[in-house]
Amino acid sequence: MSSEGYSVGAVAKIAKVTVRTLHHYDEIGLLSPAGRTRTGYRRYQDADLDRLQQILFYRELGFPLEEIAAILDDDSVSPSEHLRRQHRLLTDRIRHLQDLATAVEHAMEARRMGIQLSPEEKFEIFGEGYQEEWEQEAEQRWGDTAAWAESQRRTGGYDKADWQRIQTEMADLNTRLVEALAAGEPADGAAATDLAEAHRQHIYQNFYDCTFTIHRGLAGLYVSDPRWTTTYENLAPGLAQWLHDAILANADRHEKA
Repeated sequence: MSSEGYSVGAVAKIAKVTVRTLHHYDEIGLLSPAGRTRTGYRRYQDADLDRLQQILFYRELGFPLEEIAAILDDDSVSPSEHLRRQHRLLTDRIRHLQDLATAVEHAMEARRMGIQLSPEEKFEIFGEGYQEEWEQEAEQRWGDTAAWAESQRRTGGYDKADWQRIQTEMADLNTRLVEALAAGEPADGAAATDLAEAHRQHIYQNFYDCTFTIHRGLAGLYVSDPRWTTTYENLAPGLAQWLHDAILANADRHEKA
């Protein structure tokens, strides 16, 4: 800094504020430069820049100019106490912004999947094996389809009770599938195809218009995607293939009818 101090233009550039802002601060007595040139131009000293830094800090946190002036002009508060206060205010702001970010993330998750549930509720309802990555994969695979749009529209209005009902219905259907497999029912028999139709109707009633073509596609996933296969094999060995065959047989009997 030269012995004459900083010009108003230099300070504006350093602090990234406008010259008009500095003029206003001077006019209201919030930041008056320590000196002036012989021709009346403002000249700021290092102490003025320190005060400007304090002003901009409190402005960033939303303090009105009148309150900032009262804070900075309080001679009972030492520079160290100002720093401690600023640290506390920043910590509170960071915590608040983190809370906001978390809330936005949850809203994004709910909008993406169409489920108005917290992450904890998702794991509670869908089980420990639930993985949020599946939602992203589903959107990438089917996001541009009418079925996906319909599913998003319908599930967007579901609450926790709706999802618990759906899970209960699915658990009951899975039990019936396991029992039919254990009883030796052939996959193309009446009992198996009736259960396959119940499976299709469960999707139709709760998510989207599950046509027989779509249902065939889902059946293919049950034997080609290890995650789906494992889901059904954990219920009963051989169930994934049996359900796949039953779904195809059910589609065939309806399409031939």
